Amino acid sequence: MSTKKLNLEHKLAFGGVAIGNGFEEVSDARAQETLEAAWDAGIRQYDTSPWYGLGLSERRFGHFLHNKNRDEYVLSTKVGRILKANTGKMPETIWVNPAPFDYKYDYSAEAVRRSVEDSLQRLGVERLDYVFIHDLSPDHNEEYEDGVTWLDHFEVAKKGAMPELTKMREEGIIKGWGLGVNTIEPILKTLEVADPDIFLSAIQYSMVDHKDSIDRLFPAISDSRASLMVGAPFNAGLLAGKDRYNYQGEMPKEVQEKYKKIRAIADKHNVDLSTASMQFSYAPEEVDILLVGGSHPNQPKENMKFLDVKIPSDFWKELKAENLIDDRAVTPS
Repeated sequence: MSTKKLNLEHKLAFGGVAIGNGFEEVSDARAQETLEAAWDAGIRQYDTSPWYGLGLSERRFGHFLHNKNRDEYVLSTKVGRILKANTGKMPETIWVNPAPFDYKYDYSAEAVRRSVEDSLQRLGVERLDYVFIHDLSPDHNEEYEDGVTWLDHFEVAKKGAMPELTKMREEGIIKGWGLGVNTIEPILKTLEVADPDIFLSAIQYSMVDHKDSIDRLFPAISDSRASLMVGAPFNAGLLAGKDRYNYQGEMPKEVQEKYKKIRAIADKHNVDLSTASMQFSYAPEEVDILLVGGSHPNQPKENMKFLDVKIPSDFWKELKAENLIDDRAVTPS
């Protein structure tokens, strides 16, 4: 069994989906205030992507971070989509009023090099800490160009993005790389063919969905040298009381029913479900960092307290007794 491998002081990273207008339109002023609140709360790890708001999230992070001491924080972004001039109708995306760009998927070496350089310019910094190959995953098959699957893109990435990011690691432009995905299979496949440093696994280890991570992801991470960041502990809103599930995906009836049962037990034990969700997702030994976003200045400070709150052991025991969480799941002590 591995220990938490990065050995960083950072337990919580701030994610850039909401700052990129992921769920609602956020003004530049509120984005700035939220990032300032994250910094003031002591958060020193930040994750964004060109995809988030079609460059909007990176621009906002850059506006805030470029005047900070670069040695004082950890910064990651992603590759896999190239932004390009929008010469016609805006593409349909999940973003609310994004930046005026179009995009295309490209996991080649040349595209990855360009994407990193573009990100450095939007962010206004000279280097990145980690770069994640983004959305190279079966849940995006319907979004790729006609007839192309994630396995096709994976073959391109295996010969292009992965060795190029390894080269950039050797050049000192980045400290390390991995995948940022919403499914487990691409992580396992990458561990077989390359030498990644860190993975971002989103929506795969939460109170409502975690069995597959226990069965497959954690053993693979434990046997590797790679570190693990877990993202979206609220399933992109559900466990924080929002009426959304997994980045606006459909909410299956069984998930709704499970949430209601978990919610009832939390109310019974007077437990804040958001805090419990964060503690649950961070608890496994294989998890190095927890990634949580935000779009309001009050959120970062509250999130930073997640390990300080004492949750009664009877809460976790009842969840297991009712088969709402896997009996093997590590729960906070």
